[in-house]
Amino acid sequence: MHIPEGKKIYFASDNHLGAPTKEASSIREKKFVAWLDEIKEDAAAIFLLGDLFDFWAEYKTVVPKGFTRTLGKLAEITDSGIPVYFFVGNHDLWMYGYFEEELNIPVYHKPKEFTFNDTTFFIGHGDGLGPKDKGYKRMKKVFTNPFSQWLFRWLHPDIGVRLAQHLSVKNKLISGDEDAKFLGEDNEWLVQYCKRKLETKHRDYFVFGHRHLPLEIDLNPKSKYINLGDWIVYYTYAVFDGKTMVLKKHH
Repeated sequence: MHIPEGKKIYFASDNHLGAPTKEASSIREKKFVAWLDEIKEDAAAIFLLGDLFDFWAEYKTVVPKGFTRTLGKLAEITDSGIPVYFFVGNHDLWMYGYFEEELNIPVYHKPKEFTFNDTTFFIGHGDGLGPKDKGYKRMKKVFTNPFSQWLFRWLHPDIGVRLAQHLSVKNKLISGDEDAKFLGEDNEWLVQYCKRKLETKHRDYFVFGHRHLPLEIDLNPKSKYINLGDWIVYYTYAVFDGKTMVLKKHH
């Protein structure tokens, strides 16, 4: 993808809309929508790296109630011709076509590589990558198991959504990590994951969410890992202007 002069690519993740309460979420949602409104003026593309919602699950004809302002703004942006890309997180992994059909937003379930102005990006939510997160990996197998999904779809949506929310909370898949702390490079599993990926192929930037920490870490002199932080505590996002990538805070 070529970025036109004066245009930028924006990255954000981990909004966890809907948590911890509808009222608290509404305040954060309005901030996020205001940010989307600002960046649409010079955005060449927008990447949302997962956990936009604290819980999301689709039936064939039913989607979760709420989030109207966010969904409407995203539809407005894509209708204007600005592409938006979505990577599912561990909280909103049950996406089966609604974003593609209603919002014209491609949805990715695994990390993907992109090239902008000859700069390579490896982009994903970040969940389940690297040597750790074993408890989470076990639970994700349950959540992504076709039989589990088949059982869920046979339930009435009111029951299915309530049950899935309960299971997510019980297994700490749904509670946003608001007190995440930097573990040091040697213990940050996403850093270790990026370094292993670099052993076979160079990428200029690795961009992830999931950790709820805004991080910029040099993996080597030519490659950098960026974690986008969140829209619960930090309200951070990243911007690539065609040459450099920087983390910023929304005020």
